[in-house]
Amino acid sequence: MSSTASPEIERVSGQPARAPRRFSFNVRQSGIYVAFALIIVLFSALTGGTLLQPENISNIIVQNSYVLILAIGMILVIIAGHIDLSAGSVVAVTGAVSAVLMVNLNVPWLPALLITLVVGALIGAWQGYWIAYFGIPAFIVTLAGMLVFRALTLTVLGNQGIGPFPDPIRTLSNGFTDGYLGNVGLGPLGGADLVSLLVGVLVVGGIAFSQWRARRGRMNYLQEVDPLPVFLLKTGGAGVVVLAVVVQLARFKNIPWVLVLLAALVLFYSLLTTRAVFGRRIYAIGGNLQAATLSGVKVKSVVFWIFVNMGVLSALAGVIFAGRLNQAGPTAGTSFELDAIAAAFIGGAAVQGGVGKVVGAITGGLIMAVINNGMSLIGAPSEQVMLVKGLVLLAAVAYDIWTKRRGGVAATR
Repeated sequence: MSSTASPEIERVSGQPARAPRRFSFNVRQSGIYVAFALIIVLFSALTGGTLLQPENISNIIVQNSYVLILAIGMILVIIAGHIDLSAGSVVAVTGAVSAVLMVNLNVPWLPALLITLVVGALIGAWQGYWIAYFGIPAFIVTLAGMLVFRALTLTVLGNQGIGPFPDPIRTLSNGFTDGYLGNVGLGPLGGADLVSLLVGVLVVGGIAFSQWRARRGRMNYLQEVDPLPVFLLKTGGAGVVVLAVVVQLARFKNIPWVLVLLAALVLFYSLLTTRAVFGRRIYAIGGNLQAATLSGVKVKSVVFWIFVNMGVLSALAGVIFAGRLNQAGPTAGTSFELDAIAAAFIGGAAVQGGVGKVVGAITGGLIMAVINNGMSLIGAPSEQVMLVKGLVLLAAVAYDIWTKRRGGVAATR
């Protein structure tokens, strides 16, 4: 059977490329985004549109920023086939260290922040050593760490809160970018900061450019791609959503600084996992440990640095959380590791490892954030919030297992 390829997808070598496929929907990869959209529509209706008000969108981002930071580190740990139960306690102890440095010892905020990140890296290195080189399962090591670092938090703080934090830390946690060129009119929406809108346009342009490059790359390797109209529809839809969020934020107090930090982290770790050799090795270890070892991957070193990275991100989340509350407390970080793990699994990570994306983990964290915020707006009691979050997590994991079994059955036919 012969097939005719369009000129758009012919390779330079003259070999015909595989034609674009007809519209198809990958339930495993795209289902999480459809679910996120449905959850937003549901709670927007239940709250009479309050969920999508500029102030509320800003609150969702600021109030859940530390969990999203933890989710970025947690997704790497889970992709490699491990787990980290100590993240919440590391958040607490590093927040306590930063408070002692900045408040009690009057260390300038920037050196104190760097020292705190180093402490987080040392904590991650401590746990990574026992896991990677001594061979103790990550579940046990981090469970012990959860207890040890919580005890250290109480010791450092003397079982009391320490604050207030310097202005730059509070600004990073709760502040907003300034309006540099003034507001522009948006008709019925009112006014919005021009710089924020320009940033949104640049972000949308970057998304479109990266998706186009990825499409061209798949075509060059004779891989199937969506037809051009479908590709434009998907990319345009993502751009519209991003720009809509930026517009709403610009209408309130402009872009939160913590969102700028999150965007930088998402960009860096997305490139790390998709373009860097280290990222490919993480997927190889989680997908097939034996094959990765036989192919020459230094498994112990990779696992060690994954946990060092987790410690650094936990320390960053600890400073952000302490800055938001304006004090470091002995109960800080309680259950944060569970929220980060839930975000990773809801966002598409596989229980067995080897599967997951940074953007998926962020989406999973936002789903949890919208559920928390939406149910709070409608006055639901805390037990109902926990019930819904638990059911969503169970449904996400069950969905992942179901799609795998469905794909396995299809492959055998």
